[in-house]
Amino acid sequence: MLVQPSVTSPSVERTLRRLEIAVTRRLDGMLLGEHLGLLPGQGTEKAESREYHVGDDVRRMDWAVTARTTVPHVHDLVADRELETWALVDLTASQEFGTTSLRKRDLAIAATAAVGFLTARTGNRMGAVALTPTGPQLIPARPGRQGLRSLLRTLLSVPEGAHDRPARQPDAGAATDLAAAIAELDRPRRRRGLAVVVSDFLSTDLSWERPMRVLSARHQLLAVEVLDPAELILPSVGLLPVVDAETGALVEIPTGSRRVRDRYREAAAEHRAQVELALRRVGAAHLVLRTDSDWLVDIVRFVSTSRTTRGAARRAPADRGNLGGTGRVPTPAARSGAAGRPRGLAGRVALP
Repeated sequence: MLVQPSVTSPSVERTLRRLEIAVTRRLDGMLLGEHLGLLPGQGTEKAESREYHVGDDVRRMDWAVTARTTVPHVHDLVADRELETWALVDLTASQEFGTTSLRKRDLAIAATAAVGFLTARTGNRMGAVALTPTGPQLIPARPGRQGLRSLLRTLLSVPEGAHDRPARQPDAGAATDLAAAIAELDRPRRRRGLAVVVSDFLSTDLSWERPMRVLSARHQLLAVEVLDPAELILPSVGLLPVVDAETGALVEIPTGSRRVRDRYREAAAEHRAQVELALRRVGAAHLVLRTDSDWLVDIVRFVSTSRTTRGAARRAPADRGNLGGTGRVPTPAARSGAAGRPRGLAGRVALP
């Protein structure tokens, strides 16, 4: 029987310390620059300039940019608000798989730590729902780095033991219900903020797409997909007994057959494409982490790309057709069709 370490065990503390050092030293060093805030809105610090829209406060006119572009611009303000982050961390049996130095479970917790330390600012809070083999486990949101450390200790101490179960016949009710866990992430209804879903998304029915769409309507949504290379390509090792970690079903696969390996590779690639398309449909940012790559470098690339894309979206003319290049301020009639629609990233959380 596998003995699971407690929250205060030395092994948990050592793992937590290594995670903190990796994120705070390497990640903060590679992501240069401090951000004054995470939400655009009413505040005291100036943010980037954007084109003037009807209803904007004329006291925020950016005359320098207006004179340079001949198009009225105003500067956004950094909101003086707190960020609340909630993460769904998949720690079910399928996450205990790994063919490199890392298991998917370890990578999922590391990704959660990275998001937590990146968003840790004064007043910001982070909570989590750990999806375990016995069901969801709520970890209340707490402020500061001490609250984040407590959250990570709880995740590191979630019981494992998936491989201790004997093989049995498939049980449809034993599979993890990722869709229900995602729905629990915003129940009770929480304040707008950042929602993070960390999972391998192995469910073939994609039933999680609907609750993620609902979640994306209120929060900025980040999906972290955790993969192992052996899940994408089947090695040629002869007759391979495989146990489904979720249901306990035992299947023998003739990996010596090239046709079987090709079909497996095609099916895996098709499923990954379906997951990517579903995440794009729900409007989630998609970060892929693999156990055979440097997850810190992958996160740095993702955040850097997100910053560049976000800045380009803000600088792009919001209503080029109505302005027609004349530099005139759009009239209420011209912008009536856009009334009520969110403009760019206004009101949305941005990962620092």
